[in-house]
Amino acid sequence: MPLLITDLKLPLTAPEEQAVELALSLCRLRREQVTLARVYKRSLDARKQHEMRFVYSVQLSLPQGEEALAKGLHSPKVRYQPPLPEMEPPRLAPLPHPPIVVGFGPAGMFCAYQLARAGLRPLVLERGGSLDRRGPAVEEYWRTGKLDPSANVQFGEGGAGAFSDGKLTTRIQDPRCHWVLEQLAKLGAPKEILTKAKPHIGTDLLRQVVKNLRQEILRLGGEVRFDTRVDRLLLGQGRVRGVVAGGEEIPSDFVVLALGHSARDTFRTLLGQGVTLLPKPFSVGVRIEHPQSLIDRGLYGDYAGHPALPVGEYQLSWRQGERGVYTFCMCPGGYVVPSASQPDTVVTNGMSYHARSGTNANAGLVVSVSQADYGSHPLDGMAFQQRLEQAAFAMGGGTGAAPGVTVGRFLQHKTGLDLNRVQPTYALGVTPGDLDQLFPPVIPAMLREGIARMGKKLPGFDAPDSVLTAPETRTSSPVRIPRGESGMAEGLYGLFPCGEGAGYAGGILSAAVDGVRSAQWVMEQITSRA
Repeated sequence: MPLLITDLKLPLTAPEEQAVELALSLCRLRREQVTLARVYKRSLDARKQHEMRFVYSVQLSLPQGEEALAKGLHSPKVRYQPPLPEMEPPRLAPLPHPPIVVGFGPAGMFCAYQLARAGLRPLVLERGGSLDRRGPAVEEYWRTGKLDPSANVQFGEGGAGAFSDGKLTTRIQDPRCHWVLEQLAKLGAPKEILTKAKPHIGTDLLRQVVKNLRQEILRLGGEVRFDTRVDRLLLGQGRVRGVVAGGEEIPSDFVVLALGHSARDTFRTLLGQGVTLLPKPFSVGVRIEHPQSLIDRGLYGDYAGHPALPVGEYQLSWRQGERGVYTFCMCPGGYVVPSASQPDTVVTNGMSYHARSGTNANAGLVVSVSQADYGSHPLDGMAFQQRLEQAAFAMGGGTGAAPGVTVGRFLQHKTGLDLNRVQPTYALGVTPGDLDQLFPPVIPAMLREGIARMGKKLPGFDAPDSVLTAPETRTSSPVRIPRGESGMAEGLYGLFPCGEGAGYAGGILSAAVDGVRSAQWVMEQITSRA
């Protein structure tokens, strides 16, 4: 494996090749001595606006002696990368009843992809529509407020991530992450996702990548059925026997539940069938919308607009005791989008295209909540979300419009919209609303304190004409389906809870990685039985 040379700082205008030359110099190597020399990651250090720099990591490979060289240099910037785990799955004979993957978001897609690569011909059951059907249904909802419960921002091919920023950042340290990025690049994502420290695809490009991944699964012998909701599991003698979907009993010894965080009816069914579900903390709040130029100025100062700089993005947080307020899923140059999956509810989310060229920036500004806020029953968190969404629909006038308030008024405990530089992008309209009436008191209190403190970290964040649009409720799953070391649900052989809906991921990349992990667990059970 290559050497990794990190913390190479260069001016904004320096060519990337200069980072490679600097790495060679640190390792006392000449170009002809290496078999590989490439930029591995690039990030922006904007902590000091008067001397912003790009920070590079570079990979170098030698025919031999890489580990010894790294040790001999005694440099904290140079380290040997151990070999990554083998990601090529074993070739397995097809089963009489193929493994079933429930859900075709990032976790389900990558689980099915790995199972298909192994020759297991998985069957994917997705309650929502294909992107060819889902895309027009979402556009119709955004234009008219007419919601299709089976084809919306939450349900359908690609999952909720297909209508997002396509962000590929994660806090997990798992070697599968880079492999997932490599697969996405092979399937049509921009190659830059392999080197950017904060990669994103954008909703416009991500949708085609998702279609390409589906075609690859089909080419490898898998099957994908859309508009096919799983009604219940088939269980017997402590193990899964298959599923019932669309009135049809489909037998299988291995079922992967990659449900996503919004499959509320399925969570109820699972609990009723005796599957263990636990309440899980999550967060609720609003979308905050600023002019993108304001964010760029706050981050970059006089360098704002420099052609070498990316569109500005931020991540801010503040904690008081056990409760935190933080920004979530920041969308530079993006849009606040209607994201309900049930009639007579309002849900907000953020989305941006690859170019991130919209006038406004937006982010979720959310406060953590736990059982102390909503109750200890496994589905109490889900009910808490639903009550907020229904109350927001009523507060918005019952048209699908979202309740909102400008920051200046909100900080003064007032309602109303003093619109100036920010014209809200929420497609169904924003109408004045009272966040103190919508949320339990602790939520607006934390939001006010967070905005004030974040305004000191990022100039302009607390600008009075910034807009708060409510509610942001689908930050993560309100439940967890506990699983053991083999990846299976407690007391149910062959049932594999997976991804964000099961409480084991938070975003596209971590969900995809969990899908790969679950596929590996399925294959381990199959090979152990052979």
